[in-house]
Amino acid sequence: MSQLPSESAQQAVTYPSLFLLVALGALVPVVPTGAVVSSAAVVAFHQTAPLALLYIFVVASFAAFLGDITLYWLGRRGVNSKNGSRWLAALERRVSDDTLEQTQRRLREHGVTVLVLSRLVPAGRIPVMLACLLTKWPTTRFIKGALPACLAWAATYQLIGILGGSLFAEPWEGVVAAVALTVLISGSPTIWRKLRGRGKGAGADGSARRDGKGAPEGPTERPTAADGPAESDGQQA
Repeated sequence: MSQLPSESAQQAVTYPSLFLLVALGALVPVVPTGAVVSSAAVVAFHQTAPLALLYIFVVASFAAFLGDITLYWLGRRGVNSKNGSRWLAALERRVSDDTLEQTQRRLREHGVTVLVLSRLVPAGRIPVMLACLLTKWPTTRFIKGALPACLAWAATYQLIGILGGSLFAEPWEGVVAAVALTVLISGSPTIWRKLRGRGKGAGADGSARRDGKGAPEGPTERPTAADGPAESDGQQA
């Protein structure tokens, strides 16, 4: 069996790849950037270089920050343009009206704190960014919240990677565990919305039957005296 590449060779590939994937994931929210950071942290945890984990944290947080600022700048161009932009339209397609309304209300009440926490909440970054764009936050104000948000995000997913690396002796086992955990965290909002939607659908169906829109099977009750005079064979009783 061929030996694994040396640590220097791994680092030469890991850091540029980490930067590109995280920055790309910030611009196009389809790349599982959390899983990328956690996997890189697992690999760094098993290396002997003392600053490997620190480099992962710096690269991941800087790439996320750069991606967020670039996406916000592109979105602001769409807000300030009469014809909008495809970047702003892409953000709007990913956020429902109800979610946007709730996010805007929280943003008015709590300000930058909502932006800082948005990266720690699965699927929370895009709604908050869109709310900031539509309320026309200046870029400088967005930066004040985006910087600590990216630092906290990178630290959180790196800790997940460290946990996966500490539980397993082989790096690939830790990577599998870290990826599975991050995918579960990222997919939890979608699962919750589906379960909540099914519950609402069942409740609405029951309400419709109670309202008479879905008539129950079986014979209907005869009107009683309390219901008023009844008609029989066309003559009043």
